[in-house]
Amino acid sequence: MKNICGAGLGFRREMLKALLPTLPSEVDFWEVAPENWIPLGGKYQEQFQQASSQAPFTTHGLSLSIGSSDKLDVEFVKTVKRFLDANNIALYSEHLSFCSGNGHMYDLMPIPFTEDAIKHVVSRIVQVQDIIERPLVLENVSYYIAPGQEMDELEFTKSILKESGCKMLLDVNNVYVNSINHKYDAKAFINGLPSDKIVYGHIAGHYDEAEDLKVDTHGADVIEPVWDLLEHAYLTHGVFPTLLERDFNIPPLSELLAEVKKIKQIQAKCEAVRVSNVKGSVA
Repeated sequence: MKNICGAGLGFRREMLKALLPTLPSEVDFWEVAPENWIPLGGKYQEQFQQASSQAPFTTHGLSLSIGSSDKLDVEFVKTVKRFLDANNIALYSEHLSFCSGNGHMYDLMPIPFTEDAIKHVVSRIVQVQDIIERPLVLENVSYYIAPGQEMDELEFTKSILKESGCKMLLDVNNVYVNSINHKYDAKAFINGLPSDKIVYGHIAGHYDEAEDLKVDTHGADVIEPVWDLLEHAYLTHGVFPTLLERDFNIPPLSELLAEVKKIKQIQAKCEAVRVSNVKGSVA
């Protein structure tokens, strides 16, 4: 299986004409939602295989609903496992949230930050990991309410990671959005995360509803404070693979590649700092 590294971009069907037959070399890895490619067949299967033979791919699911009170959809998870194996994909990432409750909600809802929720989610993560035969990778999500909160987001997230054995997808924009909406220190949140759990990251744009209300949209360019927060994350935890998310208002490929290039520039800068610090400590 191909490991991801460097800077990535979402692989979307509406972008196929611009991406194929030869994927742009500026992008080191690509990400897909399994639900959008299962089952594969015909032209799309050929195009996906053409692309996945050229570069590493990872996955970011939409409907696992790890925090739901509904029974886990075991057959769906088995289908994802077959997709991962068939396409030599190492990672299955999803959202630390839920999107179903007696039916699909078509939105990502926050899991209550409670001890009971931790136990419930951990048991479901273990079940998923047993099926996919890989650690599940969970993303910190943006949220706008925190029902029944018994602890803060950081404590809740760390407990899930520790007790389940799962890994983390660090979405830097979500940290920024939540820090504004819920009035906490974004850098302190990132500082508190366990470095060994972070497998890769996301960065994206958002919408300014008001000075104190940001909405995670993936529909705009990344702003400078979020780029700065990404750099802080690298300097804190080491450089990790990072993907640019853009789900609508999608600009020309050249503009997306410019943001991918900026990820690489920040990665190179932070890696140089790390090397310099290592040399300094040796001297």
